[in-house]
Amino acid sequence: MKENEKILHDKLAESLLGGGQARIDKQHAKGKLTARERVHFLLDDGSFEELGALVTHRTKEFGMEKQKFYGDGVVTGYGTINGRQVCVFAQDFTVFGGALSETHAEKICKIMDMAMNIGVPVIGLNDSGGARIQEGVRSLGGYADIFHRNVMASGVIPQISAIMGPCAGGAVYSPAMTDFTLMVENSSYMFVTGPNVVKTVTNEEVTSEELGGAVTHATKSGVTHLTAANDIQCIDQIKQMIGYMPQNCEDAPKDLPYEIEDEVREVLETIVPENAQQPYDMRNVIKGIIDEETFFEIHKDYADNIVVGFSRIAGKSIGIVANQPISLAGVLDVDASKKAARFTRFCDCFNIPLLVLVDVPGFLPGTDQEWNGIITNGAKLLYALSEATVPKVTVITRKAYGGAYDVMNSKHIGADLNYAWPGAEIAVMGAKGASEIIFRKEIAKAKDPEAKLIEKEKEYAELFANPYSAAERGFIDEVILPKNTRRKLIKAFAMLANKAVSLPKKKHGNIPL
Repeated sequence: MKENEKILHDKLAESLLGGGQARIDKQHAKGKLTARERVHFLLDDGSFEELGALVTHRTKEFGMEKQKFYGDGVVTGYGTINGRQVCVFAQDFTVFGGALSETHAEKICKIMDMAMNIGVPVIGLNDSGGARIQEGVRSLGGYADIFHRNVMASGVIPQISAIMGPCAGGAVYSPAMTDFTLMVENSSYMFVTGPNVVKTVTNEEVTSEELGGAVTHATKSGVTHLTAANDIQCIDQIKQMIGYMPQNCEDAPKDLPYEIEDEVREVLETIVPENAQQPYDMRNVIKGIIDEETFFEIHKDYADNIVVGFSRIAGKSIGIVANQPISLAGVLDVDASKKAARFTRFCDCFNIPLLVLVDVPGFLPGTDQEWNGIITNGAKLLYALSEATVPKVTVITRKAYGGAYDVMNSKHIGADLNYAWPGAEIAVMGAKGASEIIFRKEIAKAKDPEAKLIEKEKEYAELFANPYSAAERGFIDEVILPKNTRRKLIKAFAMLANKAVSLPKKKHGNIPL
């Protein structure tokens, strides 16, 4: 018995060392944590229970039978984050560069199956050189097994991917199908084909960082939702973000204790400038509405003409989608529409109420937008908000023009409550543009066309460029003072807490992808 215990002790000790102390030291020299250290910092102290620690690969070709390491390059198991159960896998770059083998994939699949069966989030800490070449199609099959589970788990449990090293080739598609992807700056990258292949095929000279680094994907492609300066910061972001989510689609986000006090916020009265052409930062409006220091922004560096993120109002978790007037005047374009649509669908999957803050002059015009599919991409946001059945509340702070008024959670596409500030303008277009079209002949015949245009602008603005015409028709539920916005929203979300809506029976909709 004691001999068996010694064997077990030795095997576990070997699995803890991964690919050897020398490789671990090299990992640290690059400023990276090991797989086990990452799991340690992610989970509550003493909560991690490892599964499959003694698994080894089955490959006999290319002398691989002489190179076996317990765990086979991935640490899997379960534990808690702030007391909440989660499942986790962390690829170990010190074992064959974290390359995925058949057994490596089986371990990941098992932990994903477990997460689905018990209804808890699954977190993947990715650090892999790709498929293990020595295994051929078996490793490719392993990737496909993981991809299939990503799809089956989508909308059922939250899936979070942290890219903490290389992630190339087919490996990138698993993180792409999860709900949120995080990357560590200067030590992680993602691409389907690397710099060498790019040079061979297109003759482009590009570095790994330029092609698929954290900054590239945060600003240009939008592949990553958050970036971090180092592994620890990345892990902290995961822990913070998961606090806004429920365990699964049948659950609701946990409310934090909150006592209602004087919820009037005078600061909101002065944020929107009197000059309709002058920009302002919508984040200041958000700050004046939410619980203090609770805004967790997603996709901050991508499509910055729209702002999305998690927050809390009176302790309740909400998702925020807001036009951003300081960037492109807050117009909707291809990237902003995709960004907001994806975030909206996540919130709807996991019962997180939505607050939509509107100051939108329309869709961005131009050949670039039309040729890149502003029609179908704009329709994605329209589809996502129309489909969403969670509580949905809209506040129009200034402009809501044209089709963008419809798209930004208008009453017509299923919003539960729509508020407008007194200075809001709800119209087909701005007063000047509308006047130039409607009164074109009258202005042309006038002795002073400029004076006549100004006169007609004012006339049009009084008739349509205000929230009262829409309120008369019930499209706006209430015109409210800015300072009362937080108080109104607290009551609105409390009232909507038990909202239940059933969509028409169907296999699934056909969102314009």
